[in-house]
Amino acid sequence: MGVYRIDVTAIFATCGEGAGDVAAVTGYAVPMSVHSSSKRLLAPDITAMKGQAPIVALTSYHAHTAAIADRYCDFLLVGDSLGMVMHGFETTVPVPLELMIMHGRAVVRGAKRALVVVDMPFGSYEESPSVAFRNAARVMKETDCGGIKIEGGRRMAETIRYLVERGIPVMSHIGLTPQSVNVIGGFKAQGRTEKEWAAIVEDARQVADAGAFAVVLEALTEPLARRITAAIKIPTIGIGASTACDGQILVMEDMLGLSPRVPRFVKKFGKVGEVIEDAIKSYARHHRDEGASPHRRADVVSRAYRGDRRPVLRLPSGRRQPRHG
Repeated sequence: MGVYRIDVTAIFATCGEGAGDVAAVTGYAVPMSVHSSSKRLLAPDITAMKGQAPIVALTSYHAHTAAIADRYCDFLLVGDSLGMVMHGFETTVPVPLELMIMHGRAVVRGAKRALVVVDMPFGSYEESPSVAFRNAARVMKETDCGGIKIEGGRRMAETIRYLVERGIPVMSHIGLTPQSVNVIGGFKAQGRTEKEWAAIVEDARQVADAGAFAVVLEALTEPLARRITAAIKIPTIGIGASTACDGQILVMEDMLGLSPRVPRFVKKFGKVGEVIEDAIKSYARHHRDEGASPHRRADVVSRAYRGDRRPVLRLPSGRRQPRHG
């Protein structure tokens, strides 16, 4: 009769409440839970960067762009600007919560190191702190992101405190708040006169005191951004608010040169729109004018689909798996 060795620890490592009983009977010390190590940055890591190295951030809406930006950014924002950039809305106001969750999932899947923050869309948090918590908790649970962002200064301080006390990291957003575009009369710079500064500085102080881990300053003058950055203990993230902030963020498509129109403060670091157009033009000409197949090896594709044979994927184990269209 053979002798079988059983690793009781491995079998009962995830027993939960029963782990103590197993240890008492077998003498094995069974861990109560198993946690995988994670290198992803968290909200407190971003807060700790204030006054240290400049914080680098970009918006991201897809898994593949998130995977690229993840190598260079401290956090990625799934901004509701996706409504304008990807879906053709004139403002961010029409963006629904479900759309933010869908894109949030994609970015979290693509990024492995950067903190992922998801915008709360218009109408999902303003009504009351409890409504904000219900929707923010849904975003956190369904996307596995590391924090959410809401617009508004002192008027949202109570909500920020409510969310943070219940385990939801919050990034604030003051200055030009795009969700309020219909009230403020367009995408206009804020704090252009010194008499407006005190109110905006107070907004920053109150969101910081309420527990926000960082605050986005949008479309503010450099002296005002510098004053706010010096006045609060959390990082300021500028977008059109000068280099006086602790960090910078831009809409990825704007800085890549993919957006047809961009704000005046945006510096383009690429000409991706032109590259894409040239590639599509070449593809169309290659197929239309030359009558050639766009596939690199049309003969292989043809043979693969002859009869019942299907192209296959080779797995790392060496096994073969049919590729479905």
